[in-house]
Amino acid sequence: MGVLTDRRTATGRLRVAFAALAGLMAIQQQSASAQNPAVGQPSPPPPAGAAPAACVKKDFETVVDQSAAALRDLNIQNRPRFQEKLRTLKAKKAWTDDQFLKEAVPYVKDDAIDAYDRKTNELLNWIASMGDEGSASATPDCSLYQVLRGHMSELVDTQNAKWTYMFRKIDAELGP
Repeated sequence: MGVLTDRRTATGRLRVAFAALAGLMAIQQQSASAQNPAVGQPSPPPPAGAAPAACVKKDFETVVDQSAAALRDLNIQNRPRFQEKLRTLKAKKAWTDDQFLKEAVPYVKDDAIDAYDRKTNELLNWIASMGDEGSASATPDCSLYQVLRGHMSELVDTQNAKWTYMFRKIDAELGP
């Protein structure tokens, strides 16, 4: 009911954003490799709030992969449980299939869920634009890596909050 479609759209946009960042880092890595042969190795994660002194494409790949895996895990964990709760609600309310399609909408689409979706899209747009901006740069901008980490973390947090909200909403209707 839109949850799967939203995930596919978010995943697709995440891939586009990563492709832009990967292109940026490939260009930057080629330039840096000529100056430092150890550049092909990923740098250790920086302390919280600090930009790494040197960054490589692998750093960006790792943070995107970890975030994508977290989003996938959230979907795998929550979607079946949520769909089961929707089926339980359908049975409790004795809705026909047609009624269910109409009556279940508020559990998957309302102002708060729309706000979570807007925030997700905003974060994905920021991630993509960071790649666009960075691809014009001739030198690596490792502060971009820290910003990306923050956006990716916020993206995962936003999706987690959305699931929590949706579960609270349907659980309230189902009762104890």
